[in-house]
Amino acid sequence: MISNEAFVLGCSAIGAGLAMIAGIGPGIGQGIAAGHGAAAVGRNPGARGNIMSTMLLGQAVAETTGLYGFAVAIILLFANPLIGKL
Repeated sequence: MISNEAFVLGCSAIGAGLAMIAGIGPGIGQGIAAGHGAAAVGRNPGARGNIMSTMLLGQAVAETTGLYGFAVAIILLFANPLIGKL
């Protein structure tokens, strides 16, 4: 028979793995944004400053999704607030 604590730890490990899938979206989005930003600068080099600052701001916002997923995964693996609920 599996204990409640082992079950919660197993489910937490699965949840942490699922939370790390959140890192895929920002990686794809940032790559697309960098490509479109480079293309925009190629079409209009005079607007380089505006394009780059807007692109970098958008990438910073997109990166927070991956960081939140990473934080959830670390909390589930090491702090595990669910064990105290048993």
